[in-house]
Amino acid sequence: MSAPSRRLPARLLPALCLAVPLLCVAVPAGARTLDVGPDKPLKQPSEAAAAAADGDRIVIAPGEYFDCAVWHASKLVIEGSGRPEDTVITDKTCQGKGLFLIDGEDITIRNLTLTRARVPDGNGAGIRMEASNLTIEHVRFVNNQNGILTNGDVKGTLLVRDSEFLRNGACGGACAHGIYAGNLDLLQVEGSKFFETKQAHHIKSRARRTEVIDSDLQDGPNGTSSYQIEVPNGGTVVVRGCTIQKGPQAGNHSGAIVIGMEGVTQPTREITVENNSFRVDGGYSAFLVVNETATEAMLTGNRLAGSAKALRGDGNVQ
Repeated sequence: MSAPSRRLPARLLPALCLAVPLLCVAVPAGARTLDVGPDKPLKQPSEAAAAAADGDRIVIAPGEYFDCAVWHASKLVIEGSGRPEDTVITDKTCQGKGLFLIDGEDITIRNLTLTRARVPDGNGAGIRMEASNLTIEHVRFVNNQNGILTNGDVKGTLLVRDSEFLRNGACGGACAHGIYAGNLDLLQVEGSKFFETKQAHHIKSRARRTEVIDSDLQDGPNGTSSYQIEVPNGGTVVVRGCTIQKGPQAGNHSGAIVIGMEGVTQPTREITVENNSFRVDGGYSAFLVVNETATEAMLTGNRLAGSAKALRGDGNVQ
């Protein structure tokens, strides 16, 4: 079966409507659904990426796809048709960067598993965000060098909801993390799980505002992560309602949420850490918050267990 037809270029529409006005009324432009799967018109996600136009919906059937894709169109919805674990994108990387490269703006990705991204420079990502405004929902990132990596020059928002980041991370020439957000306006992580991150951080964010809400960030018995959340250049930070654990194999014993360690270059108007549980497992102590900025960190209603401590640096503990 042939691939779906492409819409006419916008520059041709005015002339077409003058010549055949009834055609323009009868066939309004609209988003298409592109189906991907072994028995679908498009066999691989990369074929859908090549065919997609702005506003299209891409539905990927359950299966294992040894493929990668560069998504150039904007306002796409890219989703698996079943549970996240049913539709797996794995092993192959594009442009030496990752499994899915997001070059279009305002894209939503949901109900997929992205796993085993590896590239020679050690920074292979399940998703490489290269344009503004990306939403991730119900996506599993498993054993990638980075779960999500954003380009340093990308602005806008990265929203991550109800997703899992399992055994991601690496350190070598460059460190790779569960999520590594560059100079975004907002990184918001909600209802998500990070587990057994390797060597680097569960979340590293250089965004102007970083929010981690109702999420689970744990090393477990085998994880070797450095920090649970690092905000190295400052910026507004809100961490609320999370379960945070540093394990016996943790690569850094100083703290879980570490702010300003590489020098404060972002306006840091608020540091709010409230209603979290923090536990340290192992023969060492660590702080819930290490604050290297001059902005007072406000810690409220947090529950500490094991050899956990509350705060190092400026701030108040209630």
